[in-house]
Amino acid sequence: MKFKHLIVAILLVIIASAFVSPNKSLRTFVSNYENVLGTSLELKFKTTNQADADLAEARALNEIDRLDDILSAYKANSEFSKWMSNGKQTTKVSADLFEVLKQFENYKVLTNGALDASAKVIGDVWKKAAAENRLPSAEALQHAVTLVKQKHYLLNEQDKTVTRLDDAPLALNSFAKSYIINKAAEKAIQSPGIENVVVNIGGDMVIKGNQADAIEIANPKADAENDVSLTTINVSNMAVATSGNYRRGFNVNGKWYSHIVDPRTGKPVSEIISATVIAPNASEAGALATSFNVLSLTEIETMTATRNDIAYLLITKEGKEIRSKAWANYEVALKKPATLLEKASKADKLWNTKYELVVNFEIANIESKDGKRVRRPFVAVWVEDAAKTPIRNLAIWYNKPRWLPDLKSWSRANGDEFKKGAEGKLSSTSSATRGPGKYSLSWDGKDDSGKLVKAGTYTVFIEVAREHGTYQVIAKEMKFTGSAKKVELTPNTELTSASLDYRKIGTPKK
Repeated sequence: MKFKHLIVAILLVIIASAFVSPNKSLRTFVSNYENVLGTSLELKFKTTNQADADLAEARALNEIDRLDDILSAYKANSEFSKWMSNGKQTTKVSADLFEVLKQFENYKVLTNGALDASAKVIGDVWKKAAAENRLPSAEALQHAVTLVKQKHYLLNEQDKTVTRLDDAPLALNSFAKSYIINKAAEKAIQSPGIENVVVNIGGDMVIKGNQADAIEIANPKADAENDVSLTTINVSNMAVATSGNYRRGFNVNGKWYSHIVDPRTGKPVSEIISATVIAPNASEAGALATSFNVLSLTEIETMTATRNDIAYLLITKEGKEIRSKAWANYEVALKKPATLLEKASKADKLWNTKYELVVNFEIANIESKDGKRVRRPFVAVWVEDAAKTPIRNLAIWYNKPRWLPDLKSWSRANGDEFKKGAEGKLSSTSSATRGPGKYSLSWDGKDDSGKLVKAGTYTVFIEVAREHGTYQVIAKEMKFTGSAKKVELTPNTELTSASLDYRKIGTPKK
């Protein structure tokens, strides 16, 4: 009887298993937004279906909005702005605002004053001087530094109150962003069905989940979106932040000055042009990345000597790469693409390798009628020769292959053969923060196979297709023969501005 019962039990298990669907494979779902905390937002979720990804996305966005309403220095009605306008008095604040103010104080001590919420005082002096195309006076800078060195508020841990001690302007921007990234990633990973999460705001990100994610590190000396990355790291359950002077700063009399200032001297930093930090949480990664632009190498080494869970990569103004010992635990060895040179006949001249084309464009900030955020549109940028043959794809941004036909001009020009092999870029990039919607792409005169093209006339296409929005294409013919030229393109509904800048490689920022 026992044997018969065993047979029946086995049959029941077999029958029941026939009605159980096989495990679905995990996929990566990607969303991009602009104008989030003053920059761009990338969300990546590894799960089995779109519904789970949508729910995780909604939770992350809701947390970003909630904390932005508390910490924003740009919103007049944020808790931070209201606290700043209350003057010198004691105020009970939310747990989030208290925590950010507390962490700022902690890192001010840890970094020997390299990170300071009142550094805005010095930044404002530089902004005013730059607007007048002059350097700040020594007296103005010394006054600002003296003000920064004062204590600006007192924290009462027991009743969560903050007492303002002076009227110095404070800015929590970069630090608040790191704090928000961390909280948003926590909300997303707790969502049902989510195995992995990447929340990337302006090049700083948190990776949570069971699997490592590939993160590219932007080259500060070649920071177009399609430039070859400096290196790639694999990271799981950590945060990555990059801070540098190559995307934001001041121009005074033709010289570039970093937006990152040393609160102790009032001077913009210059020795380190990029610092990338891997740390257990975003607040720490962001704080250290910024302060590593300010501190000396000896100070950085001393600060991290006992921290095996922190890794960093520093780039000096001469281009020297300085890696901590722990960096090797994350770095992936990649082969950079080789240049294939083609022999030219006497009648033909190849592209002048001292020149590059930089395609600049800014995506319009469009809001939906119901006030909800609108995802970044799909974008394709490519180059065709005089025979209307596509020779180089500079960017193809979309989140699913089925949406490729929405980029109608690109699809027609590039044909089915290319589309079959086309894949959306899944690796994220850590870089210095850019302005929202502002992108640059570079063309080095090579075709898609890596061969230099002939000097001559080509047409550059910028195509934008927005879900539930408009469709726009810009096509501009341009001659590339070794004479620098910049062309401003006509903006449209989807692009606030666009330009083609054919210039010598290494041309300074303007």
